[in-house]
Amino acid sequence: MRAIHATEPGGPEVLSVVDLPDPEPGAGEVVVDVAAAGINFIDTYRRSGVYPMDFPHVPGSEGAGTLSAVGPGTDGLAVGDRVAWAEAPGSYAERVVVAADATLPVPAGLDLETAAALPLQGMTAHYLATSAFPLQAGHTAVVTAAAGGVGLLLTQLAKARGARVIGTVGSPEKEGLARAAGADEVIRYAELDDMTAELPRIVRELTDGAGVEVVYDGVGKDTFDASLASLRRRGTLVLFGGASGQVPPFDPQRLNAAGSVYVTRPKLGDYTVEREELLWRASEIFDAAASGSLDVQVGARHPLAEAGTAHEALEGRATTGKVLLVPRGLSSASR
Repeated sequence: MRAIHATEPGGPEVLSVVDLPDPEPGAGEVVVDVAAAGINFIDTYRRSGVYPMDFPHVPGSEGAGTLSAVGPGTDGLAVGDRVAWAEAPGSYAERVVVAADATLPVPAGLDLETAAALPLQGMTAHYLATSAFPLQAGHTAVVTAAAGGVGLLLTQLAKARGARVIGTVGSPEKEGLARAAGADEVIRYAELDDMTAELPRIVRELTDGAGVEVVYDGVGKDTFDASLASLRRRGTLVLFGGASGQVPPFDPQRLNAAGSVYVTRPKLGDYTVEREELLWRASEIFDAAASGSLDVQVGARHPLAEAGTAHEALEGRATTGKVLLVPRGLSSASR
């Protein structure tokens, strides 16, 4: 099979196509023919060495496809089943081994490319809106990078729960996407001379001086100070990513000074500990996408050989919606 190797820690140029032996399933495992793999920031952290990894390795952990082999101890799964997954190392490949208890059934009304776009970002948006800070009618939330993969889904889920959404984006095109997803107000941060001072001022003008109950911040270093200053008293900053880099250590007294606010740094794994919870989040997201009540934007599809190009675009914040790697080639409908 063909796969992508990250040969050493570095930039997108370290990604190359290699031929590897076809995988075999062990006990409690299945092999999936990959229809599409999701490209995520965590892949770039692992490729660059921000997160320690063995090299060479096959990047990627998310995708969807069709079962081609099943190992012992996989009751309830059969060759031909359509599944997705959020955590299966080596997903940038034509075939991947997935633990049976990590598979997510794909409903009949959902195509595999859309299913591949949802496990990480869809379930992240779900736990952010329902658990990390459970949104209610009357809440106002700031969603950073509101035209990104998580941002577009989170905006829709927030609106479905009755919240008001203030989105931040970097361009007029992205503003249009955020508004189409339901954002009530959109701030183009690229047009601000001093985002740390101006963004909180605008947020407070939009909230009669109070600030917001929650900021969902997936950008990190570049937006952290502005996000913290946008909160109302006892508000919550949910720092779920670091697209611009990791937030440096800070003095906890800043939380006191900001109005007894809270900061949490969650990850999906801690909100899908039990399989029951994993399936609950996945089924709600998949069913919403299949019914059309959740619009899933796939911003780009790349063949296997363009994995480096896809990483470069993602890190350069030049993407909208979800970015997919299609290992077996782009169909005419995908071009």
